[in-house]
Amino acid sequence: MEIKTVDLKNIAVRQSQYPTDEKCEFLLVGRSNVGKSSFINTLIGRKNYARTSSKPGKTQTLNFYFINETFYLIDVPGYGYAKVDKGTSKKMGMMIEEYLKNRKELKHVFLLVDYRHKPTEDDILMYNFLRYYDLNITVVATKYDKVTKSNRMKQDKLIRDTLKLGEQDRFIPFSTITKKGKEEVFSIIENYFRKKE
Repeated sequence: MEIKTVDLKNIAVRQSQYPTDEKCEFLLVGRSNVGKSSFINTLIGRKNYARTSSKPGKTQTLNFYFINETFYLIDVPGYGYAKVDKGTSKKMGMMIEEYLKNRKELKHVFLLVDYRHKPTEDDILMYNFLRYYDLNITVVATKYDKVTKSNRMKQDKLIRDTLKLGEQDRFIPFSTITKKGKEEVFSIIENYFRKKE
């Protein structure tokens, strides 16, 4: 997929602020510091379009990136960051839940986990939460290049076993350095447009 245009079109905290053009939407979720901004920048081929921050927990809105005037990538607040106070954390959780429950334009969710580590309790909760809403999910394991070749089979198994992924469940190791996994992500997105034709 060639990315020609990118526009941060909507920044939302409630349903009334979502786009109204009924384009397909693809949601990105993951804990703070898992590399969502870098993931977005790698997909769209722009260096600092989505702001990477040294301060986890900075995104506190739903950010709708309009790609090629065709579909949206949506970045939501990261979870599991201790320094976000409980009130803010609850508000962000409700904001994400409102989106998941009510958004017919949502086609697929990419759940980002850190390839270097066992998925956290928060990762497991989020995966089960998405399953509860019967959503199409792909687990994307970021920072793939940080794990040595000899340890990769072990990490694949650890992530699959911890999240209880079956053979049919989608799992993509991803690297912002080598771009590994980028085409697989685009293939999933493009498949929705093939279905519409």
